[in-house]
Amino acid sequence: MNFLTLLLFVLGLAILIGGAEMLVRGAARLAEAAGIPPLVVGLTVVAYGTSAPELAVSMRAAFENPPQPDLAVGNVVGSNIANILLVLGLSATISPLLVSRQVIRVSVPLMIGISLLLSVVGWNEAVGRGEGWLLVAGAVAYTCFEVVRGRRSLPPATDADGGRRPAGSRRQQIRDTLICLVLMVVGLGLLVQGAHWLVQGASTFARWLGVPELVIGLTVVAVGTSLPEIATSVVAAVRGQRAIAVGNVVGSNIFNILLVLGLSAAVAPEGLTVSPMVRAVDIPVMIGTAIICLPIFYTGHTIARWEGLLLLSYYGCYTLYLILYYTEHPALVGFSRWMLLVILPLSGLLLLLTVIFARLRPIKTGLEDP
Repeated sequence: MNFLTLLLFVLGLAILIGGAEMLVRGAARLAEAAGIPPLVVGLTVVAYGTSAPELAVSMRAAFENPPQPDLAVGNVVGSNIANILLVLGLSATISPLLVSRQVIRVSVPLMIGISLLLSVVGWNEAVGRGEGWLLVAGAVAYTCFEVVRGRRSLPPATDADGGRRPAGSRRQQIRDTLICLVLMVVGLGLLVQGAHWLVQGASTFARWLGVPELVIGLTVVAVGTSLPEIATSVVAAVRGQRAIAVGNVVGSNIFNILLVLGLSAAVAPEGLTVSPMVRAVDIPVMIGTAIICLPIFYTGHTIARWEGLLLLSYYGCYTLYLILYYTEHPALVGFSRWMLLVILPLSGLLLLLTVIFARLRPIKTGLEDP
């Protein structure tokens, strides 16, 4: 490994984030002009934009010569794990997040179902091209569903404050639309180039360190491509746009499986292979992180700071497990038993008690369930 490789990796990551920022800005302005609620913007437009780095990296990895399916699949699974444990955990630690009923009743169960679907699809250790196109079709259907439902939830011709929308000149609207489109196109171009350099650097790191590319995809690249989600959710939480902070993560996880993995498998010459390690460990962890959202989101319809810290600690444990596993460290057995017999049961009991208290609280106070 030389300085040029390190420089390409850093530049690729920087361009990737910059391209995602431009893409999100342009897309968000278009959505705002269309009168879509902030939650739906987070679940669709912002989620699409922040999932673009994962799409670029996985597509590039699928088309490398030779193909790198471990990096393509590991990037998606690792990003979904990082989105919930790292992104939501960090955002909630900075500022408690509000969660709407729509997310709890519709979006999170859908995210869990799609995560389980990936487990079924990858059971034969491959995601074929036909299965990939079916996942892409699911992404299109989900987008249409959210946009239609979002537009129906707002009164016509009103803005977010309930007032009449200013008509504005048609020339100004056309100019604003063109600016948004230019931002999106330039952002996509930067994403493609940044993804190319990032994949090159990650592959070189894997060979130089003697670490499998799957681990690089599950950790370094996954966190790197999740940086747009981190930046978006943290900024949204600080500015009080908490619906976008949560919707961004949930929507991004849905699109990562349906669109990113689906399109990568659909256009790859022979689809994507799914390693036994991903099937046995990483996909179950991804499903578990999706399921844990239900009790955390349900308790008061918020993600409290202590729950954010709990999510961050889970991500630290997951990363440590990967390091111990692939370095064949003797502490792996003891760490695994400690997690399975102590940490996970205590965490489950704590979340169960918070759900029970959340159900009993309205009965004691006479208040309606929020």
